[in-house]
Amino acid sequence: MNVETAIMPLHELDVEVLVAIMFEGEALDASPELESLNERSGGLIGSLIASGEFRGKAYETAYIHTPGRIAARRLLLVGAGKGDKPLSEMIRNTAGTAARVIQSKQARSMGFVCRSAWELDKAAQAATEGVLLGIFDVGSYQTQNKESRFFDSLIIAAAAGSLSALERGVERGKILAKATNFARHLTNEPSSEVTPSELAAQATAMAERFGLDIEVLDEQQMRDKGMGAILGVARGSDEPAKLIVIRYTPDGERRDGELLAMVGKGITFDTGGISLKPAENMEKMKYDMAGGAAVLGAMRALGQLRPPVPVLGVIPATENMPSGRAQKPGDVIRSLSGKTIEVINTDAEGRLILADAITYARQLGATRLVDLATLTGAVTVALGSVYAAILGNDEQWVAEVIAAGKEAGERYWPLPLDEAYREQIKSDIADIKNIGGRKGGVITAAQFIQEFVGDVPWAHLDIAGTAWLDEKKPYMASGPTGIGVRTLVYLTERLASR
Repeated sequence: MNVETAIMPLHELDVEVLVAIMFEGEALDASPELESLNERSGGLIGSLIASGEFRGKAYETAYIHTPGRIAARRLLLVGAGKGDKPLSEMIRNTAGTAARVIQSKQARSMGFVCRSAWELDKAAQAATEGVLLGIFDVGSYQTQNKESRFFDSLIIAAAAGSLSALERGVERGKILAKATNFARHLTNEPSSEVTPSELAAQATAMAERFGLDIEVLDEQQMRDKGMGAILGVARGSDEPAKLIVIRYTPDGERRDGELLAMVGKGITFDTGGISLKPAENMEKMKYDMAGGAAVLGAMRALGQLRPPVPVLGVIPATENMPSGRAQKPGDVIRSLSGKTIEVINTDAEGRLILADAITYARQLGATRLVDLATLTGAVTVALGSVYAAILGNDEQWVAEVIAAGKEAGERYWPLPLDEAYREQIKSDIADIKNIGGRKGGVITAAQFIQEFVGDVPWAHLDIAGTAWLDEKKPYMASGPTGIGVRTLVYLTERLASR
């Protein structure tokens, strides 16, 4: 999509559809932009409001076909609700709603009105993100009517203000949205297409394109290093495991000694192994690498934004399959850290591969850690699909991640990580066991991961309930969400600004 910017009278914008947002209960004269568009449309906006056909409720839309003395062929009003959401989130979601409506109308160009009273760089960024995220196509393997799904041109416009601010916002919005959609694409692909080897190949191509260093460890290299936890999970699959290690090195001056490590679970398909999952909904287990995809998306964005903090991305990638070679309940494996793990349930495999990946990140010099994983079904029971869970060993670091998520429009809810929960993962035969029973499943999973963190400030994000939408939103298709990509970018930038 071609994305442009403009500072000009809005009625002169030559697009098929001009989009303006309106808050619930807002008077037209509260916004010069709305007041002008209402006057030039012959009072159409005012009449829609007066008749109750449009009230400005969140994601409500009104599609006006003959907007009068306006160059745009159509005018689309989108409701922004009561104005109780952060401005960027509101703009992002309303722009996404508009894009999905316009897509359904088969229009080819869209203009989005940024009010001059807003911070134009932030508004333009949010609008660009909303449109590009909103039109993400999950039907990539459908062959019918593909052309009708896309429009070609987006113009982010304001009646007055700084054109350079608009341009800065659009550029940043494109980087973040495309990085998120890159992660969504990887997550959406069938596991027959995105195997561990293919994930490594796509990571390599991305790293080369955006100036990142990459190393991919094969199974023999992992065996030589003693990564028994990753290899234990991989044993049941014919597809070889890979450990993807990406480095972003900033230009010029940077914070000495700081190395932020992002670790993402990369199970490209999860059957549950010998502890086989039920058949219902197993097809969605291609999304069990959403954490790894988020790390790749974040690294892609960092390669373009170039913040002054070095970052390490580590993605352990494997399938979890049942076979005659697969690890079995009751097996004991030795992790890279030297700790032994009794495998009680082979479907608790994500924490096993994270154990070795986090240990390796520490060996490579990580001074701060954050991991992302579609780790437990328990998090969906606890928090639904609205919040991801966050746990960690350092309150300030956890708070930083939550704050970064708020900037990105992604929600995290803190859960306690108390030493008392460790009792549930004690093993009679090994150092620890990989599952702690039904009680506190999100917490005991994090407690397991903490065993491999040491004293490095660490935050764990359980995104199992938020990485995949079962039902579409007005501003986003059902399917992969790309959660974590933008949070990780904002987190890096917060670290850089200290």
